[in-house]
Amino acid sequence: MNIVVSFLIFTSRVIYILPFISSQVTHLPYSGNQGQWHLLHSSIGISAMHMQLLRTNMVIMFDRTDYGPSNISLPGRQCRHDPNDTLLKVDCTAHSILYDIGTNTLRPLNVQTDTWCSSGAVFPDGTLVQTGGYNDGDHVVRTFTPCTGDNCDWLEFPNYLVRRRWYASNQILPDGRIIIVGGRRQFNYEFYPRNFQDPPRTFWLDILRQTRDQDENNLYPFLHLLPDGNLFIFANTKSILFNYNQNVVVREFPEIPGGEPRNYPSTGSSVLFPLDENKPPNVNIEAEIMVCGGAPRNSFALASSGEFIDALGTCGRLKVSGQNPYWVMEEMPVPRVMADMLLLPTGDVVIINGAALGTAGWEYGHDPVTKPVIYRQSEKPNRRFSVMAGSQRPRLYHSAAVLVPDGRVLVGGSNPHVYYNFTCVEYPTDLSLEAFSPPYMSVEYEPVRPRIVSVKEVLGYRQFFSVAFAVPELLSVSVLSVRLVAPSFTTHSFAMNQRMIVMKLIGVTRVAPETYEISLVGPSTGEIAPPGYYLLFVVHADIPSSAAWVKLE
Repeated sequence: MNIVVSFLIFTSRVIYILPFISSQVTHLPYSGNQGQWHLLHSSIGISAMHMQLLRTNMVIMFDRTDYGPSNISLPGRQCRHDPNDTLLKVDCTAHSILYDIGTNTLRPLNVQTDTWCSSGAVFPDGTLVQTGGYNDGDHVVRTFTPCTGDNCDWLEFPNYLVRRRWYASNQILPDGRIIIVGGRRQFNYEFYPRNFQDPPRTFWLDILRQTRDQDENNLYPFLHLLPDGNLFIFANTKSILFNYNQNVVVREFPEIPGGEPRNYPSTGSSVLFPLDENKPPNVNIEAEIMVCGGAPRNSFALASSGEFIDALGTCGRLKVSGQNPYWVMEEMPVPRVMADMLLLPTGDVVIINGAALGTAGWEYGHDPVTKPVIYRQSEKPNRRFSVMAGSQRPRLYHSAAVLVPDGRVLVGGSNPHVYYNFTCVEYPTDLSLEAFSPPYMSVEYEPVRPRIVSVKEVLGYRQFFSVAFAVPELLSVSVLSVRLVAPSFTTHSFAMNQRMIVMKLIGVTRVAPETYEISLVGPSTGEIAPPGYYLLFVVHADIPSSAAWVKLE
């Protein structure tokens, strides 16, 4: 490998970087590598509308109960008996599966009520809390607690939610509660778990009323918990800084330029850029949001009459922690609606799935965009987007994607039809499961790929800890970082709860040939990193290790 290496001084066992070095390596060039696609299963039996990575290295996936029978049976001759189901009162097929990443195997799960267009978040103990849906599922809370055997399955709590939650968004909070925001014709929010000393209640949120237009375009609002403890909420074109404890709008941000909607059904996507703890004392952590893609206003109405217009091709970046926030707009390589945006271990963003024409909804998306794009925040503006290799499979409405511990992106779903439909349609229902391997997974980077040797399983706030790792060729401490990633609940192009924290690095010690120990400090606050399970990656010159699971408490 022809790589320029920054100077290092090895004094005893402690590694120091010369302070005057300015031309340090920030990342490795990917040498034209566009990543690779791998088909994991031609059919998992369901279309993966919703996905969540769990701490057991399993991914739970589910679609909806009223599609009709799926292509995978419930185990042990079980059947679901639901007199309220709109299609099948007795159904012996599964609509949820648990996928084992390590063995590439799966098992069916039994979800009782309708999960169509629902939301979720993971509790600090690792339990998935899944909320709402359609019909008999719209007031239901469901939980799934991971286990090592085959005995865990869905538990359901009917009528727990105060309001109907269909197309709502969830965010885990610093105190471990989950806030559930919006839904169809729901201009309010509520919390899980609720305080049983008080009567069940919701809280009014006027931005949801303000942003509902003739096609709605404010469903699945984008939520991001900020370092100051407030919530960033984006709906349609508007966004606010919101104190959810006091039910007060702290600040209104400028509308995103162009005036075009970004939320369902004009479905764009959004991420919170990595939060970097490596700041001087008394300097606040910067928080920046990016919103990409969507569909022009009236796209839904036009598509319903057979006219499919170009999706939006812009991304907007907003430094929400600044004194005078304003949007900085950039052009994507191609327009995109219904794309998923995920933070990669490097801090880059992959934009994956979606269509170039139309909007979200039954049969309303056309011209699939099968090539992912990787966005590098640290690059110069005209070099930030890189187009990757394309998949063989269109991923349109009701597709999803999640990051998994080895750095791949798991991709599934796509069913733009009212029911399962495999024939005589332009885009058949897709039951397959794929993995996209970004360029950093190429074997050419093995000499600089770190491997985690050991790390504490439980981390504390502001507490010192260390990570031991091995790497054949350490280039420079200046290109070394340790990152926590909160796995997302992904559906309808929004990866709820995903966030990345770049840990404060204190020093690096060489403990053996090709083996090093990084000294670090745990996250500062629960506002920066809410309690729970995280993926911990060591990243060296933009090449990540496989992750280790840690619990922050």
